[in-house]
Amino acid sequence: MKSALRLPATYMRGGTSKGVFFPAGDVPPAGPERDRLLLRVIGSPDPYGAHIDGMGGGTSSTSKVVLISRSARPGHDVDYLFGAVAIGEPVIDWSGNCGNLSAAVAPFAIARGLVDVQHDGPARVRIWQANISKTIVATVQMASGRGGRNR
Repeated sequence: MKSALRLPATYMRGGTSKGVFFPAGDVPPAGPERDRLLLRVIGSPDPYGAHIDGMGGGTSSTSKVVLISRSARPGHDVDYLFGAVAIGEPVIDWSGNCGNLSAAVAPFAIARGLVDVQHDGPARVRIWQANISKTIVATVQMASGRGGRNR
């Protein structure tokens, strides 16, 4: 019997999409081992198309993974890598972006301490979208040291 693996993750919604977010350093480097792990988290492949045994939602808008790390790229706070997980096949497409989940990257990075915000009001986060080699600039409204409206 294999022992359980503890893997810090956050299930987040961005727009109409949902995905499982991971600090990039907590998963194996790019390659088959990383993809096998992330497929298992989502529950793919699932011949019934429902992701019963995972965090995926059985649709293309709810079967996504996001890897976030501090950026070494000048002028950027975090790097963002997006994976679209196939439902019926053991495949993760690392070639595109999800605009909806892009909206959740900055709040995740702030909550995980990847971006240090010490003030109330708007906090600007510069994101390198690694899949498409583009910069995304996000603004998160901070109140009492936390993102969003909740205090």
